[in-house]
Amino acid sequence: QGRMVESGGGLVEAGGSLRLSCTTHRTIFSYNTMAWYQQVPGNTREQVAYITHDGRRNYADSVKGRFTISRDTAKNTVYLQMNNLKPEDTAVYYCNIWPVRDDYWGQGTQVTVSS
Repeated sequence: QGRMVESGGGLVEAGGSLRLSCTTHRTIFSYNTMAWYQQVPGNTREQVAYITHDGRRNYADSVKGRFTISRDTAKNTVYLQMNNLKPEDTAVYYCNIWPVRDDYWGQGTQVTVSS
């Protein structure tokens, strides 16, 4: 069992929004860069965004201007606000540290965007 617990996925229409959450242990959260990854069936997991322990952010080109990553230290939680969703955003979304640790992967949360 991994160290991350993701939630917040669902089925939305194109143009809609979702907010994903990922909670983990304080010792993991506090000192690491946290990141969100997406995986489409048959493809490898790809990073979509990361946030450092001091709040610096980076986004994949495909989500820039639409997704926002944030972290709540008090809750040991990282969020991914997803706006203006597109069908190509359909994937399972996972969080992990960056660089990843394979033993940290959780179950992920499914995001499905209908056209």
